[in-house]
Amino acid sequence: MTLLVPFDGSELSAAALDRATEFGEFTGEDVVALAVIPPDAEFARDRGWLDAGEQFDTEMICTRLRQQVEDVSPEARFRCEETEETDYRATLTTDVTRTIRQVAADLRASIIFVGSENAGRVSTPLTSVGNPLSEDPRYDVHIVRHAD
Repeated sequence: MTLLVPFDGSELSAAALDRATEFGEFTGEDVVALAVIPPDAEFARDRGWLDAGEQFDTEMICTRLRQQVEDVSPEARFRCEETEETDYRATLTTDVTRTIRQVAADLRASIIFVGSENAGRVSTPLTSVGNPLSEDPRYDVHIVRHAD
């Protein structure tokens, strides 16, 4: 089984990765940090993945996030997925959540450690992946609300 950590580079996702790594050391489970990149430059800039003048480049964003993951947990595996163009009926959060769920199923994740800025405030805002992920009974969810 695998411990999955959606990783967006935020302080809370780094804390979730750190806690998953500690848990994995205790249980012997592998840790996978998953970056999900929608093809949207504004979304990337809002997350701090791109500077104001930079062109959108998924590979560059993945490289930057991989380095951040390695800084927190060198033993974690890193996986980067790009979502498809957003369907006009879906939100970026829906696309990100769908991708996380697909990867969780592929990896047979036992626990997802979620630590994002929105899930840290409340688990059900429109921009949080915390609530939709917690509804899937195939895995447990650990929501990290504090970075310290």
